[in-house]
Order: sequence, then C-alpha cells, then structure tokens
Amino acid sequence: MTFVMGCWANRDMSRPREFDEAEVLSVAIDCFWERGYKATSVRALADKMGLTGASLYNAFGDKQTLYRRALNQYIETSFADRVRRLEGKLPPSQAIEAFFAEIIQRSLDDRQRRGCMLVNTALEVAPHDPEFRGIVVIVLGEIEAFFCRCIQAGQQDGTISTSQSATDLARMLLGVHVGLRVIARTRPERELLEGMVRPALALLNHRQSEP
Repeated sequence: MTFVMGCWANRDMSRPREFDEAEVLSVAIDCFWERGYKATSVRALADKMGLTGASLYNAFGDKQTLYRRALNQYIETSFADRVRRLEGKLPPSQAIEAFFAEIIQRSLDDRQRRGCMLVNTALEVAPHDPEFRGIVVIVLGEIEAFFCRCIQAGQQDGTISTSQSATDLARMLLGVHVGLRVIARTRPERELLEGMVRPALALLNHRQSEP
C-alpha cells in the first residue's frame, strides 16, 4: 500500500548528498509531530536536521513540501505498515482488535503526548489548506476502507454481526479511532482508552440470529 501525497519539489540529483536523507527526514517528522506545523520554523528544522537553510531547501523544498513528505513518511510507517501486518494475517475481528490494541499502546508509550500526526494535521492544518485537507480525506478514507474490508470478511465468515451494514460499522470504528487519538493527548489512561474501544468491539462481535 502506497500513499502518494502530491508532487514533491524537484531535486538537483547531480549534486552529491552530504547527509543521510532518510535520517534527516526522520528528524523533520519528529519536529513537526512534536510542535505542529505552524509552530515549527524553518530555522528550527534546519538546526535540528543539521542543515543550512539553503541545503534544506535544495533537498526538500519549502516548509510545506517538507511537511508533506514528513506526513507521507509518517503514514507509510504507521498506518500503512500496520495494515500490511494485520490484514489477511489475522481473522477479521482479531485484526480490528489488534489495530486498536496497537493504537492504545502507542498512545500510552507517547510520553510527549504528540498524538497522531495525521489527526493533528486534520485539526491544525487541513481546515485552512485545501491540499492537506485532501490528504487527510484520502488517508481517513483508507482507514475506513480497512475497517470495512475486515468487517465484510467477518460478516461473510459469521464472526461479525450483520445487524448493521459494514459501511456503518466501519464509519463507527473510524470515529472511535480519531476520538481515541485526540483524547489520548490529554488523558493517556489505559482504562479510559480501552473503555472507548470495548463497546465498539462488542457491537461487532454480537451476532444476532437471522430471521
């Protein structure tokens, strides 16, 4: 699964790199993730990445382009990687349970309370920037689609309730996912987070007799 987040700045490939691009991009992700888009200055990025402003621009383009690349990499190494590891490897209902269990554990391990970079983007950047709004819509749609595929497979094998449509159940899980990520930034408490997920999972697994 690959997410393409728009066009990246053209690079001068004739000039040799004097740094590890993947490593400095990882640093940029941490900066944006911790401080947010608006609060992260180009100077702060360059300092943390160990680059001059000119080198940063030549390698990654302007701040918006760098943020797009950082967000794309974050999505690829978090959500997309999680789906690859879970979907088709576990029974449908267990894949959904494992998805949320991992989200909860990541939230509890997040000592800086950074939350989810995608959800942060949805709240901070997307309302004011059509390009990033489009990115968020695409990725949230992919998350919903993952839930929907799992639910459809579970409904077909009889392990997930058919009392609600797969589409509606997937949208419910998407809402739980986004809400959990927001709440966890202020109240990263296992009992609270698991309590948000438990009723949704119970609804999935409560099979009603067919007429």
